[in-house]
Amino acid sequence: MQNDDPIKSARKPGSGRKAGTGTYKENTSVIRVPDSQKPVIASFLEAYARKQRLSELKESLDSVDEFIQLSEDLINLSFPLFESKVPAGLPSPADDHIGSAMDPNEYLINKADKTFFVTIQGESMIEVGLMPGDKAIVEKDKVAAVGDIVLAMIDGEFTVKTLAKQKDGKPKLLPANSSGKYAPILIQGQMQFAIWGVVTGSFRKF
Repeated sequence: MQNDDPIKSARKPGSGRKAGTGTYKENTSVIRVPDSQKPVIASFLEAYARKQRLSELKESLDSVDEFIQLSEDLINLSFPLFESKVPAGLPSPADDHIGSAMDPNEYLINKADKTFFVTIQGESMIEVGLMPGDKAIVEKDKVAAVGDIVLAMIDGEFTVKTLAKQKDGKPKLLPANSSGKYAPILIQGQMQFAIWGVVTGSFRKF
């Protein structure tokens, strides 16, 4: 007679996955479900695993949630550009040092139709000059290379980090904060991961 009870199946002592490992970091057991419900249960379990991953990554993500699309009709601007360096001390007469004019749009933006801004949150990237509240300039179709600062999506959450690689070639995202508060984010096979653009600059108000 066939034994339909998987609990009674013969197993070697110590065999199987160790407790607390695997996708869900919990003990597992075998159950029988109708074939028609397998996709529903698989979808639910993936959503549950994604929620667990995001909970673990929350401190390191500094999730970005404000996106600003660049206007299609950029206005040409022209401001005086001083030839000499300006000390952060006592001011000096500047009229004689104006050498040319600069358009900040042209200086900051390479491709207007492929550019948008995101607002930096948290302090995970302060050592590359990205402070909370700064507007990061993101170019959507720029190919990301190792060492670039990127806007990445992990399981539906956006974050700005430096792109690197793990030993096996998979991506990892590095913070720029040596306090130890933020850990590198290792991209694993079960994660939804995509790079949405490369950060090409930033600006802020004082």
